[in-house]
Amino acid sequence: MDALQATRRGDLAPTLRRFATLVAFGAVGTVAGTRLLAVLSVRTATIVLGATVVGFVLLNATRWSPRVRAGGERWLNPVVGFAAGVIGGLTNVPGTPLVIYFYALGLAKHDFVRAVAVTFVLYKVVQLGAVTWYGLLTWPLLGLSVLLTLVALAGFRLGLAIQDRLDQRAFNRVVLGVLGLLGLGLIVRALT
Repeated sequence: MDALQATRRGDLAPTLRRFATLVAFGAVGTVAGTRLLAVLSVRTATIVLGATVVGFVLLNATRWSPRVRAGGERWLNPVVGFAAGVIGGLTNVPGTPLVIYFYALGLAKHDFVRAVAVTFVLYKVVQLGAVTWYGLLTWPLLGLSVLLTLVALAGFRLGLAIQDRLDQRAFNRVVLGVLGLLGLGLIVRALT
């Protein structure tokens, strides 16, 4: 799904060049985060992720919106990449910090979707290797993942249709709404 999103509109090469250091540092962070996953409690990881997401959404609700100034992206890419990798390796959700960062960059809708898709694919390839290396991926879990992927594919088509119909402002609101629900859900799940 992410590969389709990455190549759906426009040339992929500029996105790969722009975020190469983000992905490289994210790969290192993913391996480190997966190691943490093997030794820390899932509850701790989930609470940290949920609190981060809810904090971001609350800041946006106050109309304060983080933005990366011109020139800031160059030094932020490695930092954000590593942090997203650690969070992704630990929680299996590298997307939240990446979505927050791409939102702060002020990417246009199609550039935003392509950047998210490209980084997801590359981070997940690294994560697959890391969870296999640390012995966290079992055959039954792999089978369940394949079944859930089929369910996700069913909703993917609907998501594409909705994305194409939203203007930039509505798209930004949907991103914030989904992040808020995700963060609250993670916190509730970890605390219950």
